[in-house]
Amino acid sequence: MHASLHRAARGLTLALAILAAGAASAAPAISVLGKDFTFPNRIDGMPAKLSDFKDLQINHFTTSDGVRLAYWEAGKGKPLIFTPGWSANGAEYLNVMYLLSKKYRVIVLDPRNQGLSQQVDYGGHISRFAVDLKELNDHLGIKKADYVGWSMGASVLWSYIELFGTKSINKVAFIDEAPSIYSHADWTEKERVDAGAMTSDVERMIESFTTGKMPSTMIVNSQAFQRAGLMDSPYYENSEAFAKAFIKTNMTATGRVMFDHFTNDWRDVIAKRIDVPTAIFTGVYSDSAGGQRWIHAVVPNSELHVYTAQEQGDHFLAFKNPLKFTADLDAFLKK
Repeated sequence: MHASLHRAARGLTLALAILAAGAASAAPAISVLGKDFTFPNRIDGMPAKLSDFKDLQINHFTTSDGVRLAYWEAGKGKPLIFTPGWSANGAEYLNVMYLLSKKYRVIVLDPRNQGLSQQVDYGGHISRFAVDLKELNDHLGIKKADYVGWSMGASVLWSYIELFGTKSINKVAFIDEAPSIYSHADWTEKERVDAGAMTSDVERMIESFTTGKMPSTMIVNSQAFQRAGLMDSPYYENSEAFAKAFIKTNMTATGRVMFDHFTNDWRDVIAKRIDVPTAIFTGVYSDSAGGQRWIHAVVPNSELHVYTAQEQGDHFLAFKNPLKFTADLDAFLKK
């Protein structure tokens, strides 16, 4: 009897230690980042400083292959999980998180080699990023959630659906990602447009994205660089300034996933595996407008949102116009 009590006491001590460790990993963003931040533009209804976003946390977990990943979290309620685009991070979602956290438990995962997550020289595959997302859900104990993938983050969700199906997905939204970035030499023009393809030379596209050297539009037909540099929204200027103040991007590390990302063709997954309510967000400045229309055409129970020039309808629409985007997303999730 004494031995049993002793073992039970040891088990309780271990359980409390595990709970304490889990609690210790959850920390206010301002504590993790080490200082406050004042946004360059004061906007009514939005935080003027980082410390105004009081429930924003930055937490971490370790994947099955030993990579420490960061995730940003705020709010309570139904879980709403965002997967960022290539080289992006949770800091860029600050305005989106602030608005949506009033109604949802909002989570943004920093992919490996991006944001505040660990930089490693392995796992540079969209499929591994999808497994990382699955392991985040397991870590948080989330059985079912709504998901939003932006740019490469949409590809991560397509891979997630291919690997794990849709049983853990309530609704899903994709923001301006081509079903296939690479245009194969034997494709017809209609196939290229439907795929949203924008390059015929993957290596040159990787070079342009990692060095900033713009190739001919015959090689890469993309407005993304120009649109990214336009500080034409005070919301976007605030979130970009915040991200640049705290996130140091290593282009070599972020570039490790690019070849795999650019050469995947997700049309079979999109057309045959998505069986949950779906929203597609794009705009008049999209590099893959045809691809967005094709996704809408082949995915049952989907809706297409095309933002105008006045509505900041480019690749960065969620960050440049967070008021409209979060309102549209919330309306879709509530249907």
